[in-house]
Amino acid sequence: MMNPSPESITSEYGTPVYIHRQELVERANRDLRDLLPDPCRLYFSLKANPNHHIGAILHRGGCHAEISSTGELSSAIRAGFDVADALYTGPGKTVDEIATALSAGVRTFSCESLADLHRVAKAADAADIVARCLLRVNGPAAHGNSAMRMTGTATQFGIDIATTTLTAADLDIDGVDVVGLHFFPVSNVLDETVLINEIVASVGHAREFAQRLGITVQLLDLGGGFAAPYGRDGVRPTYPNLRAAVADALDTSFPGWRGGAPVVAFESGRYLTCDSGTLVARVTEIKSSGGREFVITDTGIHHVGGLSGIGRVPPISATIVGSDTGGAESGEAAVVGPLCTPADVLNHRSDLAGARPGDLVTIPNVGAYGISASLMGFLSRPAPAEIVTCGDRVVAASVLETTRRDLP
Repeated sequence: MMNPSPESITSEYGTPVYIHRQELVERANRDLRDLLPDPCRLYFSLKANPNHHIGAILHRGGCHAEISSTGELSSAIRAGFDVADALYTGPGKTVDEIATALSAGVRTFSCESLADLHRVAKAADAADIVARCLLRVNGPAAHGNSAMRMTGTATQFGIDIATTTLTAADLDIDGVDVVGLHFFPVSNVLDETVLINEIVASVGHAREFAQRLGITVQLLDLGGGFAAPYGRDGVRPTYPNLRAAVADALDTSFPGWRGGAPVVAFESGRYLTCDSGTLVARVTEIKSSGGREFVITDTGIHHVGGLSGIGRVPPISATIVGSDTGGAESGEAAVVGPLCTPADVLNHRSDLAGARPGDLVTIPNVGAYGISASLMGFLSRPAPAEIVTCGDRVVAASVLETTRRDLP
């Protein structure tokens, strides 16, 4: 069954437009589950793609929701997730947002510090609720390099096992029940050995820290770190040795895990959604300046920034629709967007020098950290439409809008 062509999608929805393929989300979900020890719980991290149509696919595929804002909470509810099974994460949660989450039905929180635990307790106690809490903890050392690291370095996340003075008495707080531990040491790890070493180390640290504080671990979240290509051609890694290595570590440290004592969980956003999404844009102008060629498109870092707001803009790889070469024989060109800032560069040295005004170009692997991770608010330009296809059908179409309202 053929997928709708970029030409047919853009004739209906214009450019730029995100196209997500449902079957690729479903495949990624199956693939990741095959890589993880069984049984385990899999959380979908909505930060990667909060589009509720994408969330609904993963909800139907058995994922739970991992959320870190009231906006993501709303998206999770629209997607059909049971928020009683969601995990609310993130540093600096306010009492008001915790109260909002509790009133919506959230019952499990990852707490990044003793102060964070007290804020959850305050909101829960006021609502006459006992919240289930995980302590997010950091191991004492790094176990290899990764694209983004949260352990083995100074960080705003979690409790440092090596230096904390936390005691069991500190956890005896009205309104909360500490039921487990949460690890997330690394992100976007291509090297399987590094990923295995981090997760196996987390299992050992979990056993030791739980014994130290007298925690009966009912839920052990070992985080994620599963990689995917972004904005360029490529495939997701397979990690063929991960399942057995992590299962062996769990058998040693938590021998009841196969029976659900504890429930073992993992998280992913990037791996589950990245290769499902393609951004289609149109070339608006070709110009030369200072001996360089510039391909100006109707998309930019406000639509596909790859976390541009935090200074992480990897060069994208764009291909002209209907061309196998993308104009490579004509040399290099900078691909830029329409924003009035020199920062709006998607690739300084692309092979799109053969592009012409009116050409459609596609940017692959942007189903994660696409529109919602970009500079959407800058210049107040409209967001691209987001389309979900299944086979030869468009099954969902939406657009993200930002509005301003006056306060009383």
